[in-house]
Amino acid sequence: MTITHVRATCPHDCPDTCAILVKVEDGVAKEVKGDPEHPTTAGVLCTKVSRYVDRTYHPDRVLYPMRRVGRKGEGKFERISWDEALDTIAGRLKDIGARDPQAILPYSYCGTMGLVQGESMSLRFFNKLGASLLDRTICATAGATGYRYTIGSSIGTDLEEFQDAKLILIWGGNPIASNLHFWMRAQEAKRRGATLIAIDPYRSLTAEKCHQHIALLPGTDAALALGMMHVLITEDLLDHDYIEQHTLGFEPLKARALEWTPERTADTCGITVDEVVNLARLYGQTVKNGDAAAIRINYGIQRVRGGGMAVRNIACLPALVGAWRLPAGGIQLSTSASFPTNRPALQRPDLLAGRTPRTINMTTIGDDLLREASPGFGPKIEAVIVYNANPLAIAPDSRKVQQGFEREDLFTVVLEHFHTDSADYADILLPATTQLEHVDAHLAYGHLYMMANNAAIAPVGESKPNTEFFRLLAARMGYDDPCFLESDDEIAAQAFNKNDARAIHFDWESLKRSGWKKLNMPAAPFAEGGFTTPSGKCEFFSESMLADGLDPVPTYIPPYESVASNPVLAEKYPLAMISPPARNFLNSTFVNVKSLRATEGEPHLDIHPDDAAARGIAHGDMARIFNDRGSFIARARVTDKARAGLVVGLSIWWKKLASDGKNANEVTSQRLTDMGRAPTFYDTLVQVERAAPLTRDETI
Repeated sequence: MTITHVRATCPHDCPDTCAILVKVEDGVAKEVKGDPEHPTTAGVLCTKVSRYVDRTYHPDRVLYPMRRVGRKGEGKFERISWDEALDTIAGRLKDIGARDPQAILPYSYCGTMGLVQGESMSLRFFNKLGASLLDRTICATAGATGYRYTIGSSIGTDLEEFQDAKLILIWGGNPIASNLHFWMRAQEAKRRGATLIAIDPYRSLTAEKCHQHIALLPGTDAALALGMMHVLITEDLLDHDYIEQHTLGFEPLKARALEWTPERTADTCGITVDEVVNLARLYGQTVKNGDAAAIRINYGIQRVRGGGMAVRNIACLPALVGAWRLPAGGIQLSTSASFPTNRPALQRPDLLAGRTPRTINMTTIGDDLLREASPGFGPKIEAVIVYNANPLAIAPDSRKVQQGFEREDLFTVVLEHFHTDSADYADILLPATTQLEHVDAHLAYGHLYMMANNAAIAPVGESKPNTEFFRLLAARMGYDDPCFLESDDEIAAQAFNKNDARAIHFDWESLKRSGWKKLNMPAAPFAEGGFTTPSGKCEFFSESMLADGLDPVPTYIPPYESVASNPVLAEKYPLAMISPPARNFLNSTFVNVKSLRATEGEPHLDIHPDDAAARGIAHGDMARIFNDRGSFIARARVTDKARAGLVVGLSIWWKKLASDGKNANEVTSQRLTDMGRAPTFYDTLVQVERAAPLTRDETI
């Protein structure tokens, strides 16, 4: 028996980007474990990824190319060869492209976060073709945009410093479920005497374990940040030297913040005046005392109309008090911009050859698939190639998404591991490799290590890496550019700009052997200023925002749908709904793993006792959640984890595995955020009513 241990990397959309050791016996993967030597992974994997071998050898894996033989959505296919699949796809794309290649659309996101299997060979192909561009907005672009206007780029506090903080604000996130290795650092800080405060409409698993939970109304985080600024300014809990040396626009910020009294803030956020004042005082006084105060801001707060502004407002706080001076101070939204990623080399935008195809926003795919050709829109979408994504489950306003994919005149290709909701609508379904079967290079958005993934086993069945599919398709299309012949290792060797001082030691072969290498970054990135904004300062006043038609000073933008901002709609749909990730899933990944689904149970809706009683709903009843966009069914859990006026539907269930064939995105909107063109999943009003009990035939 031959036993090897292969260095790999978790590919999933999580800030932890764990280093993995894969045990292989005679060519078969037997076990995955966290690398104990990797400083952030520390030998620990989440429950989901620790079962990755089960996912790779899952009996429901898509192993062969297939062609649809039933109705779209029915999920009936027949096996075909790779040659037949490639000839069919190339023939259809050539035909459509001859009329207008913009009628062809890629649809992908972070099914893998790899720089090779994500967007390298695929974008080379679509750039050469001249297909429509995809605006990949569905997760983080609102917050990233607000942060960029303020800080300059997604650079922040190093994960490895958080345990030295004396105060940690966990704002808009549930790291126990979605950022486990940060939570381990936060717990160590807590053992050392730090105070942990969760700011979240919902009392999540994380909020339950913090010293304090501030349950503000959804979409009001920007107002809370302004109220904190008011207290910091009026009580002079400021670092005047840092403000003078390293910020821009304090006076306009001061004027705006003084409008946000604790009373106004509390009323807007649905919390108490004491919560506003005491939070600001604790934050300011911690830094005044010479201790580190850190903010871990997550993506929950940005999925509302004013989500970009909310992130911007919060990102101003560390500069006001000088929290950036200490390595364990400051803020982390994402570390992704710390990496000198060489995207032009990976994606080759030069292959567009001067063309400027239209851009389709992945968030509005429901509307866009249903549009006819028009001068303002361009050609009707005639073909979609889906990879690293499951739009039928993840995209908002799901009824329209389904209607779009049901079009008989839409040619759909899906690269997948399993028969997902989206795979059921494919005309051609292709088997993709998992992380254990291909090569990849990774950055992280929660730590500072460049990562390598080595293929541990040969591809299962006839599965192929994404890169290989697009290489073969490029050849079928007659594309002979040398870049389409590059191997995955040759692509990975271009992943990072080795001329950049942050990655001066980058060498792909060395990285493959070691598995990970840390960037060359300062411990406290903005201790002496040096922000990556146009001014080089933290910009409380942003000329760039002014030029983009936005308020250049932090402000509050109310939700599209809330009792306060839309009282007419709230008369009909009085409950706010958010749909954060379920602990045992990662977006729509892992939903088909029976052990994880069994742990999660079934789709649930958490509802406050007062709201449940008013509707005659008891704990365990089936509830129908609905608005003008659609409805879905979930099991009611009557609990004060959801504040009054709020319901929480944990996501994202595959629709086919839900009792009614629907999930929370039936009721979410295609409206976009204030900046970044991102979705507003948590900006949703609904009504809830007791539903009839499921019959035996309806259960799953």
